[in-house]
Amino acid sequence: MRVQQRPIRALSMWVRRQPPKVKAFLGVVSGMAALVLLRFIVHDHDNLFVAAEAVHSIGISVLIYKLIKEKTCAGLSLKSQELTAIFLAVRLYCSFVMEYDIHTLLDLATLATTLWVIYMIRFKLKSSYMEDKDNFALYYVLAPCAALALFIHPSTSHNLVNRIFWAFCVYLEAVSVLPQLRVMQNTKIVEPFTAHYVFALGVARFLSCAHWVLQV
Repeated sequence: MRVQQRPIRALSMWVRRQPPKVKAFLGVVSGMAALVLLRFIVHDHDNLFVAAEAVHSIGISVLIYKLIKEKTCAGLSLKSQELTAIFLAVRLYCSFVMEYDIHTLLDLATLATTLWVIYMIRFKLKSSYMEDKDNFALYYVLAPCAALALFIHPSTSHNLVNRIFWAFCVYLEAVSVLPQLRVMQNTKIVEPFTAHYVFALGVARFLSCAHWVLQV
């Protein structure tokens, strides 16, 4: 068993030693390879969306456990949660008017838990919230996503406004984790629960973007 782990460990150490640009390139190549693989393995692309929601739910569950068990929101970004609530609310609207299905129920449940997390950070655990570290300006994300959605959106039979809203929530979902990454960068400390939550978010965002790309 140890012999099998050595190549993986060696590869992991090699990646860690690479400069940021090489890591970014390897990440892009890995993501593209994963998309191609999913294209041939997953026949029903809606399963990717369900999987993304399931992974996101796991991440939210870890977050809720941290808030309830440790009674602290230190290291968490309120702005990331607010961006998550925004794109979920927009996607929930689009789901109601465009295709009412299981996605609607999943989004509704995820939005409810996200709003609960926002409530806990804003009020119940406000004393442990690191507001000075959570300094990512939301308009840096909202404005580009809105502008991009105006020009690049699905060409379907649905109303133009609804298609723009749908594109906006997809773009916003992809970058909603940025404030959380900024908090982690500012604090220089990553707690295990926060790390697990961010990892789950990353996997969920990749699956969601894969669903979007493959559908298009």
